[in-house]
Amino acid sequence: NTVELLGKSYPQDDYSNVTEKILSKVGKNLHNKKHHPLWLIKEQVKDHFYKQYTGRRGTPLFSVYDGLSPVVTVQQNFDSLLIPQNHASRKKEDNYYLNRDHMLRAHTSAHQWDLIHSGLDAFLAVGDVYRRDTIDNTHYPVFHQMEGVRLFSCHELFSNIKDGESFQLFEQGHRTAHKQECHTMEAVRLVEFNLKQVLTKLMTHIFGDGLQVRWVDCYFPFTHPSFEMEINFQGEWLEVLGCGVMEQQLVNSAGAQDKIGWAFGLGLERLAMILYDIPDIRLFWSEDERFLKQFIVPHICQKIKFQPLSRYPPLINDISFWLPSETYSKNDFYELARTIGGDLIEKVVLLDEFTHPKTKKVSHCYRIVYRHPERTLTQNEVHRIHQAIEESAVRELGVEGRF
Repeated sequence: NTVELLGKSYPQDDYSNVTEKILSKVGKNLHNKKHHPLWLIKEQVKDHFYKQYTGRRGTPLFSVYDGLSPVVTVQQNFDSLLIPQNHASRKKEDNYYLNRDHMLRAHTSAHQWDLIHSGLDAFLAVGDVYRRDTIDNTHYPVFHQMEGVRLFSCHELFSNIKDGESFQLFEQGHRTAHKQECHTMEAVRLVEFNLKQVLTKLMTHIFGDGLQVRWVDCYFPFTHPSFEMEINFQGEWLEVLGCGVMEQQLVNSAGAQDKIGWAFGLGLERLAMILYDIPDIRLFWSEDERFLKQFIVPHICQKIKFQPLSRYPPLINDISFWLPSETYSKNDFYELARTIGGDLIEKVVLLDEFTHPKTKKVSHCYRIVYRHPERTLTQNEVHRIHQAIEESAVRELGVEGRF
């Protein structure tokens, strides 16, 4: 009736949905493993922030937290970030809950409020995050994020501006597409400019000079205005992070009501896959020496061109079933397939959805691509796993097999 994790016990309830497979990943901390590609990316970002941004005494401005527990409260993960109670991101089928009150963090933003509340003005938080998601070469239920936050007092923001002492951070105004109701236009413009400059410098540090960057307006519950940053890498525009001016309500509630700030969140796997040309996200969990030794380099910024392990042939099997009534979610099936097949499954695609004209029952057909990143799979091995997935889907999801 309880989940034991990192030395603590969590009583289970109707929200508990974290699997043994996922629990086995907790504490692996790939981002802290020396010479792992995710560690290399983290160290490059850290090194850049330490050198580029220093306080008055020459000490680093940004503190780095890379050992915070991935178990957080629902309050930390959602409420503290002003995410509405009925928001789609809270759904059970998209998250790993230990119980109603505790979960594996779905983003490193879960630590923003606490770190600001502790009195910090500039920090990076790095860690493993957990989400139930589709299965393909860029999605894995555990990945790694880095959060950056910077707060400014009125003096800090305007000190380098001519006649800066006449400017204010706050006003009683209206919310528009470009600013929050409580911010002055001057303050938002400067915070936004600083944020974009910091991130452009960071990406140039990682990917090299002459990098083309563009900003796309978007929406996050905890920032406004919000942007996605895209970089042009080898002729292709790729989204690399989300960011924005922090919602003042969040900053105020954490006790920094005289400050204004920005926040960004980036995925370490995303950057590593682009920078090192790693084709499959499962490889980050590989213990194969042929993969790991490619990243043992004398300097964290050394250029590395990943040499793919030979591409083993895929085995492809389809599975069809009638859905039970309302309770079915695609992510439940992906989770079941992932739990049984583990990293032998490269991809699961919903091929076809069919509604019976008379009974109105709905049928799904999924294609499962089996391919191991490090060896050839046998038909027998895949047949056993596929059969186990069929039986499990009937037993646990209440579907009616069409096998």
